[in-house]
Amino acid sequence: MISTQQKYVDPLSWFVATLPLLVIIVWFLMAVLGSWLPLQPNVIDLTKILVPPDVNNMMGFDDLGRPIFDRLVLGAGTSFTVALWVVCISLVVGVVLGVISGYYGGWIDQILVLVIDIFLAFPGILLAIALAGIMGPGIENVVIALSIVGWVGFARLTRAQVLSVKQREHILAARALGSQSPVIFARHIVPLIMAPIIVEASFGIASIVIAEAGLSFLGLGIQPPDASWGSMIRDGTRYLLVAPHMVLIPGIALMLVVLSVNLLGDRLRDHLDVRNN
Repeated sequence: MISTQQKYVDPLSWFVATLPLLVIIVWFLMAVLGSWLPLQPNVIDLTKILVPPDVNNMMGFDDLGRPIFDRLVLGAGTSFTVALWVVCISLVVGVVLGVISGYYGGWIDQILVLVIDIFLAFPGILLAIALAGIMGPGIENVVIALSIVGWVGFARLTRAQVLSVKQREHILAARALGSQSPVIFARHIVPLIMAPIIVEASFGIASIVIAEAGLSFLGLGIQPPDASWGSMIRDGTRYLLVAPHMVLIPGIALMLVVLSVNLLGDRLRDHLDVRNN
């Protein structure tokens, strides 16, 4: 008779471990399906100004009588769109420049390192604020401003990874056999260095969500009537004592998304770390 011993799983531990993934899935669904839902984020009802959450509306209304839940869903789409575009643009630009710099070295590498040092001399969020202020508000300008700032981290990480792998035997053999540089990049170098870059991208999403909310809070991001979690928090600060739900609800949503992305990034880093396998 063969006995099997089942491993006990603590429900609380399972819930805590699964919660970040659930938050990211909800954020994704809100961003993708928000435009298909029968929402009315811009409908003004003067009879519901600053009404707190109740059984009929679980998140209450803002200073113009607009439903906060509807605007929260609209803001989720804004943050997700900005994060997706900025990460994709920054990753592509940073990886391409980092691979070229690390592989060829010489004056190309010196120029890129100098440019990276110049960008790192300024705080990233302050540089993004300056760029957004020069170009003006709007989601397109926010994406451009954050992409100009965001590629630096990917380029520096990619350059360091390329320097550590470009002298491996299979890369030297491919070069000796006459393979062109683009082929070497695509087939032999990039696949080796993608793991830390993917982890960097996961952490980049969290920082971009915060940066977009910060720009919108300052009035340099998404403009009314479009919703952003940062602009919702800004509007709620004027009524913090009489309607704290205007700040707490988008603030908690922002905190949960950023925390969940960082936790999943930590797990991804541990999973891809060969020293732990």
